[in-house]
Amino acid sequence: MTNTKARTAAVITPVGHEAQGEARALAREGRAGKAVRRLRKDSWLKRGPAREALELLVDGQELPTSSGTRWRPCVGPVLRWSVRSGALRRPDAPLVGELTALLGSGRQIAAVSLLRERTGIDLAGGYHLVVEPGSRPLTP
Repeated sequence: MTNTKARTAAVITPVGHEAQGEARALAREGRAGKAVRRLRKDSWLKRGPAREALELLVDGQELPTSSGTRWRPCVGPVLRWSVRSGALRRPDAPLVGELTALLGSGRQIAAVSLLRERTGIDLAGGYHLVVEPGSRPLTP
């Protein structure tokens, strides 16, 4: 059963190419638990979103990737990718509009709070998805 919050978190959270490939291979071998742990190891994903991310990978979809730095992923572009690609629009179109309005009016903290409320993502992950470290605030 698909959980919309978990699915939304899965499509906007960056996971490296290597981790995605390894998780796909583990899932093909019937080792879903290990595949989920692999996805969680190199991302901000919690258990539920990691399971959803694995479903997406098994279905042949790609997840957004990070800049390769485990703890400071360059994820402002990831949220933009999720919006542009339509991945985020499908599960929660109102979220995109609300985030755009909040960020357009300079309300970053409110945007992080909204993203966390709707997706269940943790504080650090929500912050990194809304504000790219060392740059201007994200405006989708």
